[in-house]
Amino acid sequence: MFGMDRPITLHQPPRLEIGTGAARTLGTWAEGAARPLVIASGPTQQYVERLGLSGDVRVIDNVPPEPDIPAFEAVLEVARAHGPDLVVGLGGGSVLDVAKLTAALWDSPQALAEVAGPNRVSGRRTRLAQVATTAGTGSEAGIRALLTDPETKSKVAVESPYLLADIAILDPELTYSVPPAVTAATGIDAMAHCVEAFTNIRAHDLIDAYARLGISLVGRFLRRAVENGADSEARAGMMLASYYGGLCLGPVNTAAGHALAYPLGTRLSLPHGLANAIIFPHVLAFNQPVRPEKTAEVSAALGLAGAGSPEGLLMAAHGFCADLGVEMRLSAHGAEAPALEGWAGEAHAIRRLMDNNPRDMSVEDIHDIYRAAL
Repeated sequence: MFGMDRPITLHQPPRLEIGTGAARTLGTWAEGAARPLVIASGPTQQYVERLGLSGDVRVIDNVPPEPDIPAFEAVLEVARAHGPDLVVGLGGGSVLDVAKLTAALWDSPQALAEVAGPNRVSGRRTRLAQVATTAGTGSEAGIRALLTDPETKSKVAVESPYLLADIAILDPELTYSVPPAVTAATGIDAMAHCVEAFTNIRAHDLIDAYARLGISLVGRFLRRAVENGADSEARAGMMLASYYGGLCLGPVNTAAGHALAYPLGTRLSLPHGLANAIIFPHVLAFNQPVRPEKTAEVSAALGLAGAGSPEGLLMAAHGFCADLGVEMRLSAHGAEAPALEGWAGEAHAIRRLMDNNPRDMSVEDIHDIYRAAL
């Protein structure tokens, strides 16, 4: 289970600002930027003034959840007209991913199709700042960006060190207004990043350390953040858990949990965090027989009682998520039984993730999980 002798590369933003009011440090860091471009969404554009940016600031505030390729191309068109010398992502994972790709590609001859996959981005000349407003994806920490292909309903993944932010900012004040149900789902997503990396066949001692820290923080602070959105310590704890989850993604990545969640996002238009929250208990229990010691660590950190068997663990983990206010039934989100088998095939085909899972999972296994979650 240990991989200390396996070479890995861990990328981290060269500067991290964390704490209440940290967003206000961006203006000083960005001093000299003449044409900042802030990429946000409707709910996050309210925080632009807190960043203290100067110069000709252009704001794009309509990045949708789970953005597709046309949505990204619309942002790219605005960026090319503005000619930014600084790109700022201000939002959750979708916004931060679009900001990464915009900073790298707005002045590049490369098209999106040419950079899809690992290490195909030729470079980046524009500074990139990532300001997270949710605690879930950890995208501010990583080198990966995802978009949805509207024709295939599949995810297009771009991975490159050139997508790494020059500065990442985690200000818990920016998460105060996130509703409880969204706080719960995104927090479980942060935990899923850590758990899937921790139990992964590519697990590494260094990444295990970050994963343990992230899982522990979720166990300590997620319920508090859900129950009191203005609990600054809990919000900061969850932002740090999310950041640690983002660090886990680069060298190790996720596994079956995220592969099963992606069709739910593209087919049901579920937010990424919610899709992962629904799937998390099922994959945790499925993998328990081949990762008993690490699964026991996860269960202890989350306070899951009666988790000695896969059946008991599934019930305990499902209850953990549901008690936080997450609607765990796929049927409540529009899923119908006849569609599940096709989605299972789609998930099974995401080999970049499925091949990381510690236990082989067939199409029928995935179908069974979807049926259990219906």
